[in-house]
Amino acid sequence: MIDQSLLDAVKSYSENMTRPISFVLGSGEHAKRAELIDFLTKIAGTTDKIQFNAQDDAFIDSSLPSPISFAVRSHIDGTLTDTGIVFSGIPGGHEFTSLILAILQAGGHTLKLDEGIQKLIKRINKPLQFQTFVSLSCHSCPDVVQALNQFALLNDGISNEMIDGALFQELVDANNIQGVPAVFLNGKPFANGLIDTGKLIDKLQEQFPDLLSESSTDDAEQLEQQDVTIIGAGPAGVAAAIYTARKGLKVTMVADRIGGQVKDTQDIENLISIPLTTGTTLSNNFVTHLQAYDITLKQSVSVKEISETEDENYRIQLNTGETFTTRSIILATGAQWRKLNVPGEEENIGKGVAYCPHCDGPFFKGKDVSVIGGGNSGIEAALDLAGIVKHVTVFEFADTLKADQVLINKAKEKANIEIITGAATKEIKATDGKVTSIVYEERSSGEIKELDLAAIFVQIGLVPNSEFVKGFVDLNRFGEIEIDERCRTDRKGIFACGDVTTVPFKQINIAMGEGSKAALSAFEYLVMQ
Repeated sequence: MIDQSLLDAVKSYSENMTRPISFVLGSGEHAKRAELIDFLTKIAGTTDKIQFNAQDDAFIDSSLPSPISFAVRSHIDGTLTDTGIVFSGIPGGHEFTSLILAILQAGGHTLKLDEGIQKLIKRINKPLQFQTFVSLSCHSCPDVVQALNQFALLNDGISNEMIDGALFQELVDANNIQGVPAVFLNGKPFANGLIDTGKLIDKLQEQFPDLLSESSTDDAEQLEQQDVTIIGAGPAGVAAAIYTARKGLKVTMVADRIGGQVKDTQDIENLISIPLTTGTTLSNNFVTHLQAYDITLKQSVSVKEISETEDENYRIQLNTGETFTTRSIILATGAQWRKLNVPGEEENIGKGVAYCPHCDGPFFKGKDVSVIGGGNSGIEAALDLAGIVKHVTVFEFADTLKADQVLINKAKEKANIEIITGAATKEIKATDGKVTSIVYEERSSGEIKELDLAAIFVQIGLVPNSEFVKGFVDLNRFGEIEIDERCRTDRKGIFACGDVTTVPFKQINIAMGEGSKAALSAFEYLVMQ
């Protein structure tokens, strides 16, 4: 279940703990209980800072949700203290990292979370009980679990239970869950799909306008005026931050997460000079490179408003309540998956409508599914799903596929992939909270057809993340920020780069180049002031 290299890693990481923790196990019988006990015993055996003994009643708590649930609790001043962190299932796969971080953070290791966010979480004045349903093969789920675990560590009124959907099928069925991560708050659906810390905060503030006992602005540590503020940390934003920092400017980067969409990408084969890498590796490399420079990083936060100051600079307000001024801004907020905007899509997200084949594909093992979109993303999704599901039908609106020929050839070699071109999606149908069919129009004949299936994976391109600057800088009809050849917007001192802009071709290489160009343009602007 757990190999020696992972145990050696636990032993090494535990050196950063400043206090011991204990695993406390739920009571009762379960087919997987012995495996979980062995798993926890081996981890605890790596260091005396982790305590667990399944034969000792002190390590059993009947109030935990199930016989295969366990809590991570801290020893603070000699008292075993509830952290609010519970794992239901055996957190292997991608969730092993969530467990390790929970151990370290409950053991006193510093939380890598923006100070403004920490202060805001500590102010929450009502009980929040999160349940996060995951798949151990989902590469997006750990980000959500880890964010909510940190919330629990910061506030005694918050708890988070990770639930392995594969081991709690009755809960999955009862809640009509067909996509992960699926987050429930106080027993009700709260969020589906990848959602980072900044968006979790925004969603909490939307749902509970009176969530905070008082504004966090009063005691927030305010930044001094910055020369450049980069909003976004994908390839374009990272390049812009590094280039401006190298010029000796005061630079702040505001971002939901480092890497942006790249972090959700599996294999990357077209990054020049690197034949093959992964989104996770590239994102980690971004972090390492950023840390080599004097850049103030405001991670896991979002910008609520940008306004002009009397001296023709700009004021930025964050969702934490913090504000600061800056002489220039580089907008590099990227894009997000485009939706179909047809009946049945929005209400069935997480119930058969999905945007991440890697995360949600395993829920439809042995079933018929479809992919909407015949570009690279769509055909890659079909190829990924073909190894899991019974049959994949690819629908493309145009008369020909837009994907690279090498991908098209691979798809045509798969016996369980069918490609339908000239098809316009009209409706997604569901019964009892689960997708059952797709209605589409055969564009050449106008005939309306319906195909029975269990899931629809939408891969039809991107929508720029520009809503927060709508009306502040010029956007085109697609919502892209209008820029000139030097990445300048229509507003003095504000530049933009990457997928959020009108620059053609949304590619990592191009975004990096545009970010570098925007940085040089911002530097030129500042020295000419």
